Amino acid sequence: MKREQIGLYRNFGLYIDGEWRQSRTLATREVIDPSTEEIVGLIPAADESDLDDALQSATYGLAAWRATSPWDRAMVLRRVSSVIRERAEDIATLMTAETGKPLAESRGETQAAADQFEWYAEETKRIYGQTIEGRTSDVRMQVRYEPVGVVAAFSAWNFPALLPARKIAAALGAGCSVIVKPASEAPGSCMALVQACHDAGLPGGVLNLVTGDSSLISRHLIASPAVRKVTLTGSTEVGKSILRLAADGIKKVSMELGGHAPVVVFDDADPQWAAETVARAKFRNCGQVCISPSRFFVHERIYEPFCEAFARFAAALAIGPGSDASSEVGPLANARGLRHAEALVADALSRGARLLAGGKRPEAHRRGYFFEPTVLADVPSDARIMRDEPFVPIAPITRFSEFDEAIEAANSVPFGLAGYVFSSSLRTSTLAAEALECGMVGVNEMLLACAEAPFGGMKESGMGREGGSLGIRDYLEAKYIRTRLV
Repeated sequence: MKREQIGLYRNFGLYIDGEWRQSRTLATREVIDPSTEEIVGLIPAADESDLDDALQSATYGLAAWRATSPWDRAMVLRRVSSVIRERAEDIATLMTAETGKPLAESRGETQAAADQFEWYAEETKRIYGQTIEGRTSDVRMQVRYEPVGVVAAFSAWNFPALLPARKIAAALGAGCSVIVKPASEAPGSCMALVQACHDAGLPGGVLNLVTGDSSLISRHLIASPAVRKVTLTGSTEVGKSILRLAADGIKKVSMELGGHAPVVVFDDADPQWAAETVARAKFRNCGQVCISPSRFFVHERIYEPFCEAFARFAAALAIGPGSDASSEVGPLANARGLRHAEALVADALSRGARLLAGGKRPEAHRRGYFFEPTVLADVPSDARIMRDEPFVPIAPITRFSEFDEAIEAANSVPFGLAGYVFSSSLRTSTLAAEALECGMVGVNEMLLACAEAPFGGMKESGMGREGGSLGIRDYLEAKYIRTRLV
């Protein structure tokens, strides 16, 4: 297949042993722009032989990279961060072209991806061991941390640069080699990160990228004895499947899975400020955010003004392709998401919910996977949107009267990724934050994700943490050494 046929991805492909190439079979997959439903490019579909090449490359890369000093690894990672920042506009433009998200959001995500490499450039020098005093004077005991080995990293499409950056930067900082599989819906942003690593001087084989059929790639990579760590950002159902595959080889696993974040707004909160704050976060990336606020429990005393303010904000948002500077809400990622949004609204309305804003495809955008920012009030607890992870721009609101009632409802789903509390009382907000069964809680705050803080969930929202000083630990193994002096 000729290079010019690849469209948006003409300079990329599979990245194995420091080189971009096509699949051995020349098989490809289409990538669709969700704003136009048009093909923006073709990417290689790797087969087993391509995956074996990547495994061999990562095995050789591991041997060299784990022997590289932490200071030298840090210099490479810092250069990667600088290269990403230098190319931020190009990467953001590519991201918007394949995801449809507003360009301002793509710019912000690109900088956040660079932050990950900058953070782990420092953390790689701070992998501290431990000395334990022996019971007798001739015994020495120590714990050292070593890279776990080859990492198979699987990432999602909703944040196509930040999500793989969290995995790649932490793994490289720990001294591991990586085979990353970006989402087929939006692979270009990850490819651009890999190119930045290449241009920053990362040795060949240390980082490899494969694209194609997710089931084939996950089964083949995880079955290999070369892979010792698996990391996934994806749905809970996919996570369960990956865990089953990893169990056969007793692989080290970290999972950042689905969420259904509750927002509890107490009666001492400012209803208009709280509504606008959560609405701004709710409709970011068209609601396709794992920590997106997605169930709203509002005290009955401020319920109506909160709903009114939320609906006004939603109705005023500008919908359109991410490449349009005036757009505030882009499209859903695919037709499946659009059908899901329509079904959730229909189900809620059939159960007695009130439609305050949105609820349908916008008339001005009948092409592309656009859906209006939607606000539903009086949503009953048995509505699907109160139980299933939505991943759509729909905000279901319900009321409560007592503290315990709100906490019980917030904790009633199997997810536990993020939660939010709004209150001007330190006592109320502290008790609520501690009572929520979530890995992350924002108090009068919606911006949880940053390079220096741990990101991850409880219950069926996953295991392990990404980001912060904890993030690198998921790519390390503790080795205990006991020496007797003779």
